[in-house]
Amino acid sequence: MSIITLPYLSAVCHEALRIYPTQLFTFPRLVESPIEVMDYELNPGTILIGNIYSTHQREDLYPKPKEFQPERFLEKQFSPYEFLPFGGGSRVCIGGNFALFEMKLVLATILSSYQLALVSQRPERPKFGGLLGYPASGVKMIIHGRHQHQQQSKLSIVA
Repeated sequence: MSIITLPYLSAVCHEALRIYPTQLFTFPRLVESPIEVMDYELNPGTILIGNIYSTHQREDLYPKPKEFQPERFLEKQFSPYEFLPFGGGSRVCIGGNFALFEMKLVLATILSSYQLALVSQRPERPKFGGLLGYPASGVKMIIHGRHQHQQQSKLSIVA
């Protein structure tokens, strides 16, 4: 089975990146000519910095934003202005797609090999170190066992 054909795995990864984006803010942008944005007059020389974390916590975009709900990514296609875990525009992280692929590969490999349970059901608060966000205490898991695999049930990384 190809990890590319697992929509719920993608939704789980997107929801994790929504709650714990790889960075808090976009890279700064410099206004070069006068422009009006949402009734604000912006003059040349003004520096704009997008707040990724706050965007991902907007109740109008993500109802119950503190809850982990991967299904929201199966029900709606978010625009690059609504979901931007790797920044946006021409300065989006060049490794964002590769990082997402790695995330899916690691999760699919672990979850297809082990039976896991959370140590605590309490939601983990995000912690921010510099520009990066991550679960404050990590995500502690207990291994209950290994899955028994048949030869044909191996994951593949290509479609």
